[in-house]
Amino acid sequence: MSKNDYNVYQGSDGKWRGERQDASRASVVGTTQQGVFQATRELAQKAQSEVSIHRGDNGKIRAKHSYGNDPKSTKG
Repeated sequence: MSKNDYNVYQGSDGKWRGERQDASRASVVGTTQQGVFQATRELAQKAQSEVSIHRGDNGKIRAKHSYGNDPKSTKG
């Protein structure tokens, strides 16, 4: 992951956060994972970076979305 990539995760207070990899605080905070992901996705698209969505129960990554930082195009 690069420093411009984002993570969507649930904080200890139950709120969802969208945060850039090396940031000290969240860029987006909300009550639903979907809402925070959509706002974080817009930031990642502008930065041509990646978003990792973490599960709320154990914090493991459940999905990754890439927006323009792929090293090359592949078929299929």
